[in-house]
Amino acid sequence: MKFSKVFFNGMMALAAAAAFAAPKAVKIGGVAPLSGPVAVYGVECKNGIDLAVEEINAAGGINGAKIVFVCEDDEGDAAKSVNAYKKLVSKDKTRFIIGSLTSGCTLAITQLAQAQKVLQIAPAATAPAITDAGNFIFRTCFIDPFQGRVGGKFAADNLKCKKAAILYDIGNDYSVGLMENFEKEFKAQGGAVVAKESYGTGDKDFNAQLTKIKAANPDIVYLPDYYGTVALIAKQLRAQGINTPIVGADGWDGLTENAGDEVLNGYYSNHYAEDSTSPAVQKFVNAFQKKYNKAPNSFAALGYDSVYMLKDAMLKAGTTTDVAKIRAAYETTNGDYVTGHITFDAKRNPVKSAVMIKLVKKDGKLAAAYEATVDVK
Repeated sequence: MKFSKVFFNGMMALAAAAAFAAPKAVKIGGVAPLSGPVAVYGVECKNGIDLAVEEINAAGGINGAKIVFVCEDDEGDAAKSVNAYKKLVSKDKTRFIIGSLTSGCTLAITQLAQAQKVLQIAPAATAPAITDAGNFIFRTCFIDPFQGRVGGKFAADNLKCKKAAILYDIGNDYSVGLMENFEKEFKAQGGAVVAKESYGTGDKDFNAQLTKIKAANPDIVYLPDYYGTVALIAKQLRAQGINTPIVGADGWDGLTENAGDEVLNGYYSNHYAEDSTSPAVQKFVNAFQKKYNKAPNSFAALGYDSVYMLKDAMLKAGTTTDVAKIRAAYETTNGDYVTGHITFDAKRNPVKSAVMIKLVKKDGKLAAAYEATVDVK
């Protein structure tokens, strides 16, 4: 009886020591539109994050600590983004947030994250103000002024266009920012904006604006909006006999599953090209296709990179729990990822190039194909 008690106590002590020594799980929170009008962005980003988490955990985690990813659906609604953030921080006790995807939803939580010293990584929110909240806020994507200028330079230099028309959402900061910077760069490249028309968020009929655009006889139309609206506009634009190239930005990602031939002769700036020959891209694309039986879009790539950049920062900092040290290490990121070689500027925005994607037909279906790499200084 005495031996059994000693043995039992010894085993309990060993178990307690083992539990104490075991590294805690790294809990990462996600805020994303998993339903609603821009669900493609959130679902694909989560798929990319889930793949990265699976790979890292299979390789032993981060210094032995496994990643646990908890994602909340904000439906593309800023108020719900706030609720999701509060739940992740207060209930799930995470100090790392990846999200949200659109700029408005992301901006709704940046001040909270900064005040509470929660490291927030915006995978795809491109509005410049995202990182203004402070030094705990980062992003994985380039910003709207950059990609708006990329579109303007591509239209002038690569497509050799001289006269542009612009149709944009006057109530959407993303659309307005892209419009302003496209116009600035296109004019700087010697082009002229011959028509500039606007509409309101949620509008479905664009024929009045397109009639004016057709009368201006442009040789390109710039459509800076999300894929759902762009698909509607493109149908009406082609129906009016406007057959010029159409150009847009990363919000177009999703058109291949949500539009038809009306978007052919269309080009958009994006964060990576799935048909790139880069080893990092091909490894990611092959792994994603094996897991999900489809090709990854840029939102999946940006989510995937966000996790790996956080992992690298934790390894560099030598900790998975000291958020201040991890934040400082994250700021010094300098490496090759799926969406390019990434470093950060003074506002914690990535410094990298953009690719232009062309919408083409492949095996009878719409597909996204690499067209060019464009940079502006």
